[in-house]
This record gives sequence, structure tokens and C-alpha cells, in this order.
Amino acid sequence: MPETRTLDAGSTRDSGDDALDAATGVALALVVAWCASEPFRVGESLVLPRPGRETVFGRGAAGEDDAIERVVLRRVRPGSSDLAPPIRNAFVSRTQLRLRGTADGVHVTNVGKRALFVDDVETTSGVVREGSALHVKGQLLMICVRRAREMPPAKTPLAMHPFGEPDAEGIVGESPAVWQLRERVAFAAARSPHVLLLGASGTGKELVAQALHALSSRSKRRMVARNAATFPAGLIDAELFGNTAGYPNPGMPERPGVVGEADGSTLFLDEIGELPNDLQAHLLRFLDEKGEYQRLGDARRRTSDVRVVAATNRAVEDLKHDLAARLQLRIDVPSLDARIEDVPLIARHLLRRIAARDPEIGARFFAQWDGQAGEPRVTRRLVSALLGHTYETNVRELESLLWCALSTSTRDEIDATAELRARIRTREDTSPDAARPPPTAEEIRVSMEKHAGVQERVWRELGLANRYVLKRLLKKHAIAPSGDE
Repeated sequence: MPETRTLDAGSTRDSGDDALDAATGVALALVVAWCASEPFRVGESLVLPRPGRETVFGRGAAGEDDAIERVVLRRVRPGSSDLAPPIRNAFVSRTQLRLRGTADGVHVTNVGKRALFVDDVETTSGVVREGSALHVKGQLLMICVRRAREMPPAKTPLAMHPFGEPDAEGIVGESPAVWQLRERVAFAAARSPHVLLLGASGTGKELVAQALHALSSRSKRRMVARNAATFPAGLIDAELFGNTAGYPNPGMPERPGVVGEADGSTLFLDEIGELPNDLQAHLLRFLDEKGEYQRLGDARRRTSDVRVVAATNRAVEDLKHDLAARLQLRIDVPSLDARIEDVPLIARHLLRRIAARDPEIGARFFAQWDGQAGEPRVTRRLVSALLGHTYETNVRELESLLWCALSTSTRDEIDATAELRARIRTREDTSPDAARPPPTAEEIRVSMEKHAGVQERVWRELGLANRYVLKRLLKKHAIAPSGDE
């Protein structure tokens, strides 16, 4: 028997947030994460009503004569909010859901023929808040997120690509966070200062570096990439700047070094924060003197027209301060937890990439796979599990979970098998337990100062469950947020 319940999904908001949302244009939205008969809908969204307003949602098209306003799916991008095609699936009722804005969320009533599940619990009505997953049985899965009602136009021109697909540089996602990332990449690509990419492990910093290079005037030459953590301490100058034949050891061949190799191009130095400070110092003169350097064993000074893009999963403060000062443009690469609604799109992209290398997987798990394109047959259970997982190594971890599902699914659908579910780490699993007291106001202030107000790094350092717990604590202790938000 379906139950009537209030659905919180771990929300940490309080009543003061709603007035802020009204002032800033932020609202709750439902984003399509899975659609049985129309998989192209993944990433489409609908904005939920403000407090006091009512709408309905279902198969009907925009503009139909309803007693209550009808809300429809849209494809929201910077400066545009285009209507998506009307839902054609006959298993979704013309009026499936009745939605009413309340002071603490959105009250959802199921009036359609198909049952409604919220966070895998069947229900007839309840209050939906950020983080909830709504499932119209067997047909449609949507995740509730908080975002601006409209994305403002990009200040830097951006190339548009088919909705839900990778862009020309291979970046996947339709969330506001990933569109902001694209805008920052486009801005930096058109300029000359060296760049520092910041983000947790597996967020795609190398992909962002490749996009910076591809969009720059240096794109005709190959980007040179090295993991800075692999530079031998005693040979870092030779690795960076090269050496003459026979120097520093007899028999050594002449080498240009990565700086010489990247002349006229981009040099990507990953994991720059893993270099000890004394080794980071070897880069300073080169970055400061318009590319001037000297090969080991060579009296002649050389110059190399190189743009350095460095990346680290550490805080900026962990870098040698004068190295950080020379990396003048900074780009934060968001984690999957910060753009959870993009997970289904990224999963589809990863599965297509796997199938392109493995025809057996394409033939078994894809509908009409042609070697490059097609829709993977994924179950609603799998997508729900991936949405509920807390990611530590981001896209790498997502791909590992997909491989687990591929290797243990017994039919022609990729499912959330018992083996995969055993690996799922939910937000409740990773929340601080009762034995761990919450951080004090002073601890929060120190961490905010240390990380220059970048809240993702603060809540992770403090061991909080997510950024929304941090927001609540900031409000409780009257600490002004700053930096990234």
C-alpha cells in the first residue's frame, strides 16, 4: 500500500534559505536521469513552483488548456531555455503529477495511473527537497537539484553542441557547473597567462587542459603532457630543460627537455603539487623570464614560447607561493558530487567509449550499436545507484562502477547487481557519526581562510557529509561565505 510521507533526502536547509532563493532566482528543479522509451531526454529539466504556486506535469504539451498551469521539460543552456519535445510515452499519464510550492520544498501528489516512487519508496504524496529521486514506475527517473531558474548568457562566446552529447573538446554535461567550467576554459584559452587547474582526483583536469590547448592559438602543435610527480629529484633540470650530449653523465644523449619539446605549444604538468617545494623552485625563472632557460651542459641561453597548464588536487596554499603566483589564471574543475545530475550523461559517454573498443559489449548491451553511436540499455536501478553514490575519485570511480555492472550483469541490460550495490557508498554511509562532534566555529573559520572560501575543499577537510551541511553551519555561526559561492 503506498504511503503518504514527507521526503527529506537529508536536506539541511532552513526557512531562511527560501527567502534567499526568491531573491537570487534559485529554485528546485527536476532533471531527467533515465527515461525508458526516450533516452534522449536525459539532462532535460523542469523548474518546480515557488511557494504558493501550483503546476501539473505529465504527457501533455505546453499551452494545453489545463485548470492549473502545466510545467514542461526544457533544455536549459546559457542564455536559453528551449522547450523539449512533448513526452510521447503513453505509460506516462497526461497529468501525472500535481506540484505545489511550499515553504520547505515542493509538495508532490501522484494523480497518474503509474505509481510514484521517491527514493525507492512508493508514495502518493509528500514534500520533495533537494537530493530526492522521483521515479514514475518503469518509465521516468528524475533527480531534484537546486539551481538558478535560468542560466545567464555566457560572457565569453561558447560553441553549442547537440544536447546531452560531449562538446567538441570531449567535456560532458548540461549542469550549470559544467557550463560555467566551459565558459572559464573559453576565457582562459584566448589568453596567454599560465593556468592552474584545481580539482579532486578524477575530475577530468587533463581533459580540461586538452580543451584549453584545443581552443587556443597553439592548437596546431601537439600538447606536451607530463606527470610532474614522476620527475626524478636529481634529474629534474634535465627532464624540464634538456641537456647536451654526454652531460651530466657520459653517454647521455642530447635531449630538448619538455620545455624545448613544447616550444610554440602547451606544456601540461599534472600533479604539480606532488613536487617538493625545492623542486617547484626550478620552474620559477622559466615562468618569470618569458620562457628563458638553459640546457644542462650548455652555456647558451634559450627561450621557449610555452604556455604552462599545471594541475593539482591539493589546495593552492600547498604549492610554493611564488610558483602559485606565476600561475595567474585559475580554473576549478567541479567534482561529480557538485554536478550529480551529469552522472547519467557521463555514464552513457563512458559506456559508448567502452563499446567502441569492445564490440562484444556494444553488441550485447546497446540498442542498434553501429560501432560509435547507440543507446546503452541501462536499468533504472543502475542509474539510481550511481546517483546515490558519493564519489571520491570521480569519473575514474564512475567508470570502475560501470565495469563492475558490465561484468556482473546476466542479461542484455546493464543492471545494479548485488556486486555493484555492495560497492555503493551513499551520503548517509559517509556522513559523520554521532561520536564525531561537528566542527567548531573557529575550526570552520580557519579552514575557510586556508582554502580562500572554496567551500568544496572546506567541507571535505572538515569531514562533513556534503557542502549543504557546511552551508547550514556557516549560517548557524554567522560566518559569511566567500570564494567559490
